[in-house]
Amino acid sequence: MPYVIAEPCIDIMDRSCMEECPVDCIYEGDRKLYINPMECIDCGNCEPVCPVEAISQDRRVPPELKDFVADNKRFFTAPLPGRDEPIGLPGGAAGHGPVGTDTELVAAYDPRG
Repeated sequence: MPYVIAEPCIDIMDRSCMEECPVDCIYEGDRKLYINPMECIDCGNCEPVCPVEAISQDRRVPPELKDFVADNKRFFTAPLPGRDEPIGLPGGAAGHGPVGTDTELVAAYDPRG
């Protein structure tokens, strides 16, 4: 998984990264954005435009945010709440549109700690 969007994106979703992505691999959940690891080409265009520094390569995610590496992948490979099938590989976020739900980790996230 080349790039991951971690906790700082929750409830922010600036979407600057979506505009910079040349392959349209950044999908919108309910509270956070997610990078499809099967569509990402590892170009890095998304990372410098994120105003909250939520994006990094999977191997550079800070230790306290490592759960978001597996969680980002889970968004595409496991059925999400309210959905019968995983999102999988839809071929681009623009054609798919907002997903409207998040992984359990993000849905249960409490910003107050």
